[in-house]
Amino acid sequence: MKAIVAAGYGNHQVLKLSEVETPKPKETEVLVKVHACSATTADTMMLSGKPYFTRLFAGVIKPNHPIPGTSFAGEVVSIGEKVTAFKTGDKVFGETTLGFSTNAEFVSIPENGVILNKPENLSYADAAPVCDGHLTSINFLREIGKIKAGQNVLINGASGSLGTAAVQLAKYFGAKVTGVCSTANVGLVKSLGADHVIDYKKEDYTKSEKRYDLIYDTIGKSSFSKSNRVLSKNGIYISPVLKFSLILQMIRTSIVGGKKAKFGASGLKSNAELRKLLTELMEIFNAGKLKTIIDRQFPLEKVAQAHEYIAAGRKKGNVVIIVES
Repeated sequence: MKAIVAAGYGNHQVLKLSEVETPKPKETEVLVKVHACSATTADTMMLSGKPYFTRLFAGVIKPNHPIPGTSFAGEVVSIGEKVTAFKTGDKVFGETTLGFSTNAEFVSIPENGVILNKPENLSYADAAPVCDGHLTSINFLREIGKIKAGQNVLINGASGSLGTAAVQLAKYFGAKVTGVCSTANVGLVKSLGADHVIDYKKEDYTKSEKRYDLIYDTIGKSSFSKSNRVLSKNGIYISPVLKFSLILQMIRTSIVGGKKAKFGASGLKSNAELRKLLTELMEIFNAGKLKTIIDRQFPLEKVAQAHEYIAAGRKKGNVVIIVES
């Protein structure tokens, strides 16, 4: 099969289209023909091998899983002899978490992994990124940030993959949402339901007179220290971008003070926990309260260009890789 393979750590230039062996599903696995997957900022960071401590679980010298990508949407073409939850022909989508390997024509997934039947009214392209921005953001907002109706919530990086999902989810949970983005994306963030939008090129949210119960820094460009001033008395700062400074603030605020800094790796949650969150996301989608924002689509052979585009920092919403049209 055709797949994108990373020869080692580095930038987009280490990614090459290669011919590799098609995986054979084990007795409790399903083989999925991938129709669409995604390229993400997190993938780009993992590809760089930085921060270096991430190599402890990703591979010290080179990636343990040389085929990048974690999300997928496609069709089941083969099943293991003990599989009962899926059958050949099922349209599915999901996430491989630390197994990566989705930037390829086929991927093998455990039937009890993070995989669900795809709703008919959700296209492959729209379904593929759900386990990236949507799944991460519902985990951070509800499980880690404990979002509540009526709270003032700020989303930093509101126009990205995590941000566009977070604005919609925070509104669904009943929060008053402020989105922070660039001038070009103000209209997009407003269209997703944000009550207020801050153009970071014109205004620094950390100098605002407003107070926020929850700050979700999707891009890790701010910090707990900078955001502390605008947090409410028991406000929480959360970010999926783990830095050493955030670790120190998490330790300190867990001991003293009402304001907290928090982090949680969504990919380290159990498959059952992630499937439960994914099921809830589909309920929100079916209620018409959630959609996937797609910036650009690239064919499989141009995954390197997709990562080059992401690294330039101009991405809005999601970048989707079309494997099988």
